[in-house]
Amino acid sequence: MNFLVICYDVSESDELRKHHLKSHLDYIETILERIQVAGPIVNNASGKYQSSCFVYTADSKEEALELLHADPYYRAGLYQNCVIEEFKAVAGNWVGGKRW
Repeated sequence: MNFLVICYDVSESDELRKHHLKSHLDYIETILERIQVAGPIVNNASGKYQSSCFVYTADSKEEALELLHADPYYRAGLYQNCVIEEFKAVAGNWVGGKRW
């Protein structure tokens, strides 16, 4: 199963992101086989990162939450709110075309 996770930063998150970037990236490298895609979301007006997006592969929502909760960005309090939902990838290059 895949889970789409969008995490919205606290205000003034630049310093938190910079301070924990290395540990965040180190963690991501340890779970790469569980990530379909991940990256920051950019604020169009400021050009700064404002949130993060992950698509995890996990057996359950609880397992996907465990992946998120172990992330140094999450543990450092970078995110004010996270939304996680099961995601069905049915079309696009990532899924090899279409699944219907």
